[in-house]
Amino acid sequence: MTSRSWSILPKIHPSISRSALIHPTLFQKSKFFSTFPPDDLKRLDHKDWLSPNEVLKIFNSLRNPESVMPVLDCVSKRKDFKPNEALYTQVIIKLGQARMFDAIEDVIKRLKIDKQCRLSDVFFYNVIKIYGNVAGRPERAVETLFDMPKFHCWPSVKTFNFVLNMLVSAKRFDVVHKVYASAPELGVEIDACCLNILVKGLCKSGNVDAACHLLDEFPKQRCRPNARTFSTLMHGLCEIDRVEEAWALLERMEREGVYPDTVVFNVLISGLRKQGKVEEGMELLERMKLKGCCPNAGSYQEVLYGVLDSGRFGKAKEFMCWMIGEGVSPSFVSYKMMIYGLCKENLVADVVWLLNQMVEQGFVPERWMWRRILQTIFPRNVSHTDIMEK
Repeated sequence: MTSRSWSILPKIHPSISRSALIHPTLFQKSKFFSTFPPDDLKRLDHKDWLSPNEVLKIFNSLRNPESVMPVLDCVSKRKDFKPNEALYTQVIIKLGQARMFDAIEDVIKRLKIDKQCRLSDVFFYNVIKIYGNVAGRPERAVETLFDMPKFHCWPSVKTFNFVLNMLVSAKRFDVVHKVYASAPELGVEIDACCLNILVKGLCKSGNVDAACHLLDEFPKQRCRPNARTFSTLMHGLCEIDRVEEAWALLERMEREGVYPDTVVFNVLISGLRKQGKVEEGMELLERMKLKGCCPNAGSYQEVLYGVLDSGRFGKAKEFMCWMIGEGVSPSFVSYKMMIYGLCKENLVADVVWLLNQMVEQGFVPERWMWRRILQTIFPRNVSHTDIMEK
């Protein structure tokens, strides 16, 4: 190893003693050296030209994230060091995976001072994602978004919407409007996805009326509401038992030429179930097919739950048969509710049929089910006490 390498290493790791530097065997046991292969260490301190790709390879080989910052310090002192986005992205990702968020702050501060490195929206998207999803620091994510112009970089709609959605998910509704209002100064053009995030935030915060009024904002922003917009609004209305208004939105969708998808119909079926309108839910299921929208397992299941909630277990069996004929398997909860109801009405033959269906589907009846069934078949021989029910 050259004399130059001996002079640099003590600065990187002061804990390495002079004797450790003199004896290679002791040096190999040091914590710093164990973080990456010896050959890479030699290349890092070599006098020959080190290309950006070679520097990246060195960082890729680091096994201990605590070595990232010391190695970055060492590399930045080289005369051939050319800071680039790929390098700093690799550094940020490694520090984020190790949850070394304070070190990420140091890197950002370094980048503010070093004006040589041009950074793109992709870099800041990764930083914001780490702050929001990993670090749980939504405030820093917002600050990073606002700081992007200082780096001569403007956020894309994707990055802007990510911050908005992160704030809605974190229920930071007080900051959502501030970020949304900053779109013009950040050079962001509002799109339908952005407005959908606001609709979701307003519904989550209980301001469903404000969310409905936001529909008028779409044309002002040269956007069109889509199926997700309407399904979010419908869900918010159904949650507060305003199903009729949700139905009105379905009619508005059709007038405005927005194609309702399965989620839209499922939301309405769920709302009808809450109101006990089972027949309307079944009719809506048929209407889906006429509209060319294929029901999924959730569509059938919501209708089945509605029938079971009404206590019409004979009707529930008919619907379950039709459901199975359509290639959709009922849930285990449905079978539990059916067994309880059929046993309560002493419909033994139907219970036997239901057990066979459960077994064919791969479900194993629980102990309380067997006791309930045996009590129904042999009411005089099985005790009525201590029966485990749902």
